[in-house]
Amino acid sequence: MTGQLAAGSRSADFSDVRVTRSRRNTVPSGIGALVLIVVLFALPFYVKSGPLGIMVQGLIVLTLASMWNLLAGYAGLVSVGQQAFFGLGAYFVLIPAMHGITPWFGLVIATIAAGACAVPLWWLVARLRLGYFAIATWVLASVVMLVIEQISSIGGGTGEPLPGLSGMQPAVLTAYTYWAALAVAVLAIGGVYLLLRSKIGLTLTAIRDDERAARSSGVRVGLARMGVFIAAAAGCGAAGGVLAIEQLQVVPGTSGGVFSVQWTAEMAFAVIIGGIGTIEGPILGTIVYMVLQQTLQSYNAWYLIILGVVAITIALFARRGLWGTVVDRFNIRLFPVGYHLWASGEGQRWRRRRRRPATQAAS
Repeated sequence: MTGQLAAGSRSADFSDVRVTRSRRNTVPSGIGALVLIVVLFALPFYVKSGPLGIMVQGLIVLTLASMWNLLAGYAGLVSVGQQAFFGLGAYFVLIPAMHGITPWFGLVIATIAAGACAVPLWWLVARLRLGYFAIATWVLASVVMLVIEQISSIGGGTGEPLPGLSGMQPAVLTAYTYWAALAVAVLAIGGVYLLLRSKIGLTLTAIRDDERAARSSGVRVGLARMGVFIAAAAGCGAAGGVLAIEQLQVVPGTSGGVFSVQWTAEMAFAVIIGGIGTIEGPILGTIVYMVLQQTLQSYNAWYLIILGVVAITIALFARRGLWGTVVDRFNIRLFPVGYHLWASGEGQRWRRRRRRPATQAAS
């Protein structure tokens, strides 16, 4: 498109060039998303608790993957320490529950508090880039875990069971947990979509493509990155709160604990195989990851080896991920957030073609 505009610049006035969001109508995608949400919402009425538990795990990974993709795919911040906010979210559900506040309201507290905790942590890593930023976030996550493990009133290193939900029937609790996980995932994906459709989305794209050029153009790079860092922390905190409710306990540092680096590995894996820098990529990547997990988890160490082989294969032969391959081949975009340039008069001709009846257009 840019080449076409350059080729026609001798006859076209650049004052007539228009910038629009997408050439595709987003209404069908929106209707399809609403139908899918309704179907997913109705699952507890038709599906048993076992599959619902797997769905809760998948929705947690989807939320985390969407947040990591927002950081790495749009702001260029490759974090290896998002488990810090994931774990803090779990504890911000546990601590209010220990004082009589229902864990369901604790999810709101966890989201806000995790975002608030991201503000001072951001100032410690704000000037770092690339590998330095990644290692620094990992160190911060380890420090946060060590601090939490020293507080005996919330279980120390052994963790603490989550109070406030013991009176609920297991099937009802599983259904409520699933709905909470679904709400968090939908809000996370919807929030990312709205953010990228705003002016901030264009700012993030400019920063990701060339930070120095964006800064020289007047873009407030530091402020934009801080906002994304806080938003991603809030989303990870909400996912951690859902995990606390799903497991009915919060354990800090063991394998599978809320501060385990395993969570960052899972979210990064889902984004890489799905397609970084797209909203659809983490969704597809999470589906693939959950299918592999449920199929291969009985193979012990081979499960991790196969996951690694899959990630390496996709990184080598499909560098834009599975969804990037789909876009390149079929030009399908379910969540269009990019911009398109229109040459003089091109937009009017395209709109006239859309308004014509199908038979007239064919002739």
